[in-house]
Amino acid sequence: MIKQKTLKNEVTIEGKGVHIGENVKLTLKPNTENTGIVFKRVDIKNNDNTIKALAEYASDTLRGTTISNNGITIRTVEHLLAALMALDLDNVLIEIDNEEVPILEGNSYGFIESIKKQTEVIEQDAERKYYNISSNITFYDKEKDSEYLLMPADNYRLTVMIDYNKDVLPPQYAVLNDMKDFENEISRSRTFVFLSEIEELIQKDLIKGGDLNSGVVIVDNDLPAEKLNFFKEYFNVHNVNIIDKGILNNTGFYFANEPARHKLLDVVGDLALVGYRFNGHLIANKPGHKSNVEFAKIIREYIKKEAKKSPVSHLDLNKEPIYDIEAIKRFMPHRYPFLLVDKIIEKGENYIVGLKNVTYNEAHFLGHFPKEAVMPGVLLVEAMAQTGGMLILSDLPDPENYITYFLSIKDVKFRHKVVPGDTVIFYLELASPIRRGIVNMIGKAFVGERVVMEADMMAQIVKMQNPYL
Repeated sequence: MIKQKTLKNEVTIEGKGVHIGENVKLTLKPNTENTGIVFKRVDIKNNDNTIKALAEYASDTLRGTTISNNGITIRTVEHLLAALMALDLDNVLIEIDNEEVPILEGNSYGFIESIKKQTEVIEQDAERKYYNISSNITFYDKEKDSEYLLMPADNYRLTVMIDYNKDVLPPQYAVLNDMKDFENEISRSRTFVFLSEIEELIQKDLIKGGDLNSGVVIVDNDLPAEKLNFFKEYFNVHNVNIIDKGILNNTGFYFANEPARHKLLDVVGDLALVGYRFNGHLIANKPGHKSNVEFAKIIREYIKKEAKKSPVSHLDLNKEPIYDIEAIKRFMPHRYPFLLVDKIIEKGENYIVGLKNVTYNEAHFLGHFPKEAVMPGVLLVEAMAQTGGMLILSDLPDPENYITYFLSIKDVKFRHKVVPGDTVIFYLELASPIRRGIVNMIGKAFVGERVVMEADMMAQIVKMQNPYL
């Protein structure tokens, strides 16, 4: 199981906001479990001067992603959020003394390097929850001609394609197959802007803090001398050359497909606003901040709906079981009338799903509410425990030599009665790694989509002195 992570101690980062043109100081601090990424405007003394990094707080996407809450705004959050995702962080408090995150070099590299130099990432006690995308999610932004497809996959991976219909920047794509490669493959890719856009951005009172060190300017049309002189004065740069097929800068691209890689970087940062970790393969064609944020909202709602479903809703009860009753008997010492699991229908590294068909012919119904048969709660607990026992015993090379004993049962709740004719599905997952033969499991029992019973269980795996035959 993967634990949630935070910073070991504080990190300070300073720089200029690309749009506001003012100096900004960030202080990144450890945050408690299950709090997520939270921004705090320390220059504003309101009672609520925090903003969670969630898609519903996205308020503007013009040349960057802005989040707002209670009249408080923080701009250009995407590069920092991408850095936090690359460092595998879950819970961070970001104190900021102005309204915009520093641009640094126009990428995520500076944030990653500053964090790594000043502190380290540490595990917390709480488990990180991952959501597996189980069906395709699509989105088309007609206004931006941006298209997204998120497909099921066993990890988080991205493919991004761009096409600006400009000779100076031909169509290109970038791929990230594992977030572990983000730092080396993506983080240095800088933001870019076309020269033809700069004048409009200046008129909109943007890029007041921009310079040739915070991004790449791509020359997409002829530049009259007076325009070049205007930009020199505006950016306070006087040694400007057009190099490498139309790049207005002192250096060329870090990568041949650097623009596509930076768009992938932006996607990672903007999709951090989903607020949940998820596994899936995203293919994005012509992504931009507006479309990214809209898609983040769609994914967030999808995960919320999926989270409300039971973990057994997808199961096909008619498929061939992993273990039928005869196979279970080879692992479990129990026999009639106390073998209460009919088959195991799914098993993973840290979870298991068992099934029991409840019939009126079972011995306990002779005396337990004979006029209105109800399966005894203690037997539901026992059936759940036997299912959990199969999770452990089925991985042992000699299960016939071992048995599991209860150490404790906590927080048992019986939600609905179970009667003859019901099919009960038991879902159990490990609450913590197995240590010294001690097993902690969290279990729920379902009839259809309805939870009928739940419990936290602790058991011990013991080697038998006289194994049964």
